Amino acid sequence: MILAFYPEDWSPVCSDQMALYQELLPEFQKFNAQLVGISVDGIWCHLAFANDRNLHFPLLADFEPKGEVARAYQVYRAKEGTSERALYVIDADGIVRWSYVSPVGVNPGANGILQALESLDEKGGS
Repeated sequence: MILAFYPEDWSPVCSDQMALYQELLPEFQKFNAQLVGISVDGIWCHLAFANDRNLHFPLLADFEPKGEVARAYQVYRAKEGTSERALYVIDADGIVRWSYVSPVGVNPGANGILQALESLDEKGGS
């Protein structure tokens, strides 16, 4: 599982990041990895965003109670009411095997995700 926290739908950096992940879905799928995006936006906002950006992976709404999942991963930004831009690769046993928190204004890309997936694959844990 690839869990991609992002601050909010529609922002330029978030849009670019999610578009990149959509482009790389076939690469992620080679490792049998499911990608999930998550932000504090509501379901209707996610549906419009996914439709507009042609995203074909789930976007989860960490809306109510606001930021509960982000808080559990210690990436909630209370002052802004959003989450950090954080990535997690979680193995089949539910163990976080890799994580990265990017500066909010920086697209973290996918190299770290792909390296983590390759490492898990080499160990037989993907």
